[in-house]
Amino acid sequence: MKLTKVHVTDFHSVRDSNEFDVGDITCLVGKNEAGKTAMLQAMYRLRPIVATDTGYSVTDDYPRRDVGEYEHQIEQGDRKHAVVAKLTFELEDEDVEAVSEVFGDSSLKSTVFTLSKAYEQKNTTFVLEVDEVSALQHLVGSFSVTDDVKERLPQCKTAKDVKEAVKGVEQTEAVKSILVWMEKIIKAGSTSLYIFNEILWSRVPQFMYFDEYYQMRGCDNIEQLKARVDGDKLKKPDYPLLGLIRLARLDLDGLLNPKRTRELKNKLEGAGNHLTASIVKYWSQNRHLQMRFDVRPARPEDPPDMRQGTNIWAEIYDTQHQVTTELGSRSRGFVWFFSFLAWYGDVQREKKNVILLLDEPGLSLHGKAQADLLRYFETELKPNHQVIYSTHSPFMVDATRFDRVRIVQDRSVESAEPVPPEAEGTKVTSDVLEATDDSLFPLQGALGYDLTQTLFVGPNSLIVEGVSDLLYLQAMSGLLQAEGRVGLLPDWTITPVGGADKVPTFVALLGAQKAINLVTLIDFQAKDQQTIENLWRRKLIQRKNVLTFANFVQKPEADIEDLFGDDLYLRFVNGEYQTALTTATLGAQPPRVLVRIEKYFTANPMAKGATFNHYRPARYMAERAGEMRKHMGGDVLDRFESMFKAVNELVRRND
Repeated sequence: MKLTKVHVTDFHSVRDSNEFDVGDITCLVGKNEAGKTAMLQAMYRLRPIVATDTGYSVTDDYPRRDVGEYEHQIEQGDRKHAVVAKLTFELEDEDVEAVSEVFGDSSLKSTVFTLSKAYEQKNTTFVLEVDEVSALQHLVGSFSVTDDVKERLPQCKTAKDVKEAVKGVEQTEAVKSILVWMEKIIKAGSTSLYIFNEILWSRVPQFMYFDEYYQMRGCDNIEQLKARVDGDKLKKPDYPLLGLIRLARLDLDGLLNPKRTRELKNKLEGAGNHLTASIVKYWSQNRHLQMRFDVRPARPEDPPDMRQGTNIWAEIYDTQHQVTTELGSRSRGFVWFFSFLAWYGDVQREKKNVILLLDEPGLSLHGKAQADLLRYFETELKPNHQVIYSTHSPFMVDATRFDRVRIVQDRSVESAEPVPPEAEGTKVTSDVLEATDDSLFPLQGALGYDLTQTLFVGPNSLIVEGVSDLLYLQAMSGLLQAEGRVGLLPDWTITPVGGADKVPTFVALLGAQKAINLVTLIDFQAKDQQTIENLWRRKLIQRKNVLTFANFVQKPEADIEDLFGDDLYLRFVNGEYQTALTTATLGAQPPRVLVRIEKYFTANPMAKGATFNHYRPARYMAERAGEMRKHMGGDVLDRFESMFKAVNELVRRND
């Protein structure tokens, strides 16, 4: 089964997070103190892999400012305990089959169910829609019974009804089996409770939470570790260490009293080789490392808490420099990665069904190593588990998968002015238009980094001013090609740079790269003429490689929007903003339609403080390109085709 939605309320900084979707990999992006850890912890403690972490404490977890009033209301019976986490899951085929095998294909009304838990609540609450009558009838119908029994059963709606119906009949083996089943269901409380508790609950994934506090020290005293295990008082760094020991197919008693030294050494060496293979595959910073483990009697000058009994040591051997160092002396980023692999390797070996919650993973890693970690998520974790991780690092955001990003922010912390009560606390949203500047920064950084990489990789770079230009070019190229006409060649890498004023900077930076063919396709207005001319006068780019949209419309000034004509472009604007603008409303001057629209909205502001953003009509058109084609005249297609032909003539091929 898959987790599909999360909703958190009244937990630490969270008043009401809003319900948000999650997928195979979900990235919670936000600045420090935004509430990312609170979100992960609220999920984790509903069904944690470490059983002692389950549940929520009013004293420790309820928003501190209001906890006194909350406790008073509970004591007076004025309210029930607040639900902290409500999680929505979707059953997969094998889950449905497990239910259908016993209760039939019609037993489940829906494949969606929810789990929730409130403060001071011991058990988890579930909501699962079950057709109780259909489920019972299928179960009973799977047994061979006499006609007398069959006549009684259609009237039964509950397990108690079935039990009463077969009480007085001949107690055949089939009837006895039916009675056994009815007792189970009655004991459970209902058919839905039985289905969930006995069939589905074991299939609900547990949450494995990992943050920097779980990092191993690199050495430990085995007797003290065993005492913590026996006393159920494990520390966070103990979990990856125990995972490492189990990964070596050893236990603590086996480390303390090995039957044969060679067997112990072989198993420790095997665990080291396993982790070495995992690390070297995804640790591009240094591929000359080998993991080694050793078990030795304590010595008088070992660390203070390791001077008696037996100690285990994790070491790193660098084959390039031929030196061995303790794990704890390596970089924090390396220790984080190693510790996670040790614990996760044990979870994977035991084939545990878990959802991974990673709090600021790889925070101490170099940017390139963070990219390695993202690759590890994609190739190793995603095929087996859902992953939800938090970050404020641009390098931990996959710029090709912004659909995975959920923005976490707390406006009541960021704003100097009081915010409305409904806006207080941590909120989660996927709408970038709702995000604050600080919350957007990691996304901007990720996009900028990705653009930079793309620029240097693409041998033919078509520089445009903004993302809206990119959307229009891609959409119109697709429409033309679908009709057998000329679109933009796939050789081009379209690179939006964020405005005409940034074009010279990008051209200057990339002009030195001789392998790159640069062409610009930009807006044109009188004030930009000198900037555009400087591109070739300063020999930053060939003159023929500087194209403007004014080249393809009969106007002295033009943006890409003018290629559509006023009527068609206003269709995009009206569709996106639910307005009713017409060419008569805007007038004919100045020549650029964007300028006229912005002038109109300045004089006639939209409701609720909304402002015009030329990206939004572009998105609207791109999402409905097929529908918008019906409204396009041949002149629009001709203009775009003419432009694409001009651009394609400038492509450079090395074949």
